[in-house]
Amino acid sequence: MSTSASFWARYQSPLKIYEGLTLAPLPTGTNADQKSLNNGDINTQNQLSDAYQQHPEPIRSKDKGNSFDFHIYHLPSNADEKKYAQELHERIRREFPEMRIYRFWDRPVGPHPIPMFEINTFTPSETGALFGFLTIWRGPLSVLIHPNTDDEFKDHTELCSWMGRPVPLDTSFLKHGPH
Repeated sequence: MSTSASFWARYQSPLKIYEGLTLAPLPTGTNADQKSLNNGDINTQNQLSDAYQQHPEPIRSKDKGNSFDFHIYHLPSNADEKKYAQELHERIRREFPEMRIYRFWDRPVGPHPIPMFEINTFTPSETGALFGFLTIWRGPLSVLIHPNTDDEFKDHTELCSWMGRPVPLDTSFLKHGPH
């Protein structure tokens, strides 16, 4: 198998949803700011992407559990960082009571090699709101953000995003494939 074929066997084209459709070319001009692209009348029905209401597959839907996990880490040997993490934990509990928020750990848990706390989001709006909040308020802390699909290993390694410095995980705890 060629390198290109193995790449496309692993990654589906983002444009696959348009296969078989005749699409007009995208406009090439820019908006008034002379930087952002003018998308013209691409969306003639003024419909927002479904991604505003539900996460794309294979991310777990709200009716099957939480869609994303946010793991917020702190260094236990740094008293200021631990205090900041405790205060952030309290702030999130007060500001986002609708989210599922777990206890504040003082020790490593599962694949997480340093203490952390976890927040689960269920909808795109919760995920976006928490992401924006943590962009400003995470301070010195690192945050692992990962979806929940049917592959814990891939969720925590390939599909994850980090805010701050990545923390190496112990992936021996994570299941591969459907579970």
